[in-house]
Amino acid sequence: MTTLLPLSPNPIITEYTGDHIQGIPVVSQLAVADLSPGQSYRVYFQGVQMGTGQHWYVPVMVAKGARPGPCVGLVAGVHGDEVSSIRAVQRVMAQLNPADMAGTVLAAIGVSRPAVEYTQSWWPTAQGGGTAYDPNRLWPGDEQGDTAPSRHAGLLWNRLFRPNLTVAMDYHTVTTGSDFTLFLYADLRQPAVRHMAELFPVDQVMDDPGLEGTLETAFVAAGIPAMTVEIGSPRCFDADKIALAVEGSLNVLKHYGVVTGALGRTAADVGTVFGNGMASIRSTQGGFLELLVDLKARVEAGQRVALQRNAFGDVVATYHSPVAGVVAIVARDALCEPGSRVMQILYHHD
Repeated sequence: MTTLLPLSPNPIITEYTGDHIQGIPVVSQLAVADLSPGQSYRVYFQGVQMGTGQHWYVPVMVAKGARPGPCVGLVAGVHGDEVSSIRAVQRVMAQLNPADMAGTVLAAIGVSRPAVEYTQSWWPTAQGGGTAYDPNRLWPGDEQGDTAPSRHAGLLWNRLFRPNLTVAMDYHTVTTGSDFTLFLYADLRQPAVRHMAELFPVDQVMDDPGLEGTLETAFVAAGIPAMTVEIGSPRCFDADKIALAVEGSLNVLKHYGVVTGALGRTAADVGTVFGNGMASIRSTQGGFLELLVDLKARVEAGQRVALQRNAFGDVVATYHSPVAGVVAIVARDALCEPGSRVMQILYHHD
């Protein structure tokens, strides 16, 4: 068991707006320290305004333990088509009994509200006649930023995440048109993050130094151990991967002493593949894609992995793996425009 002391660099207090949505109170900021221990809570977090002046609201669930301890954050729905992430977090929260807990679990569900409503990856705005933004390239956001999603991220960061969380897991899936294994992005240089990753019974882990603008990287830069959990397919509930993600999440909560009980399966138990590089194969022209290997297949450098055919069925392109590794992501859309992702392969390099 590892214990972390709560971080409070910018103390806040809980502020209720006085509004209720379907009977659930709305907050403009939330301090878990203000909540009574041994209870569960549901609130809506008041996010950025729409162009009409109304707000986007983020559902938030809190299980505050009867005893003090760290505050673990579970974030889902940063991309709107990644619904397995939402179900995984719901299932973790459903298994928590605050009366038996030490510390707090805070879950933000469906963070990018307009993207969730349209089951699409990017946040659509009306600016410039219609512009979309990747909401996982904007963190930690800016409450006075130039775009609505940047301001939304800033509100969540300053008024929900940063003042409360000591550990975090950000749940995703691959975006529409592709498929993914059960996968972690984790900065394994961080001992706390490495230990978290080793507690997850996933297919693959990438040693990830971080990408600017992602929520995982913002957390780690702020001193909050975090990793990104990728739960397979978009736009549907991937039941098997969800169950394993829940098992890994509960392992992390047990590791930090938030809940008790024996650990479930871990990376060591399922033979997780670790790598530190991801080789991308992109289409060179348009055509219909035919995969020759699928997820989790081991490939050699130079091996044929996909073909592309024109409307007459002629092969117009052949794709080869640039590395020896294991397939992590494949395209599921058969029609493939030039520059589209065909496949990504996890590998290890010195």
